[in-house]
Amino acid sequence: MRRLRNHAEFVGVLRRHQRVTSADIVVHYALTPEKTGEEGVLRSRGGSPASSFGTRQAPDPGDHSDYSDDSGDHNHKIGLAVPNSVGHAVVRNKIKRRFRVLGRRHESLLPPGCKVILRAKPSAARAEFADLDRQVARLFAKIRRRAEHEGDGR
Repeated sequence: MRRLRNHAEFVGVLRRHQRVTSADIVVHYALTPEKTGEEGVLRSRGGSPASSFGTRQAPDPGDHSDYSDDSGDHNHKIGLAVPNSVGHAVVRNKIKRRFRVLGRRHESLLPPGCKVILRAKPSAARAEFADLDRQVARLFAKIRRRAEHEGDGR
């Protein structure tokens, strides 16, 4: 699973206003234009088009900053949002490490080309890893069901 790299990519996902929630996590997500029929051109800091959703088919082999080198043909991207309200830096970093592991673990549940932002609620700091694991699995499966439902309606 690759990561969302810049503010424009985060905003592109948040602009879709699609989200699913659980007790400790909010997952914002965006499907590729092929799935939603929307055109989503992101702009780089210079103002020129940087990329479109779903245009990058394979990970850059020289890019070692991704969370996983087995992103394969699913082309998923993940972003993490852990606000200060969750706790101090040590707690926030712990939540980010957990989210990275859970994102890789449950990546196969997402529809192809899906971009997600995992946002921690303050209660995530007190949640057990097993609870977060179940929540992420349920939320990613819900995203897949919604994507399949959208695909059936067209």
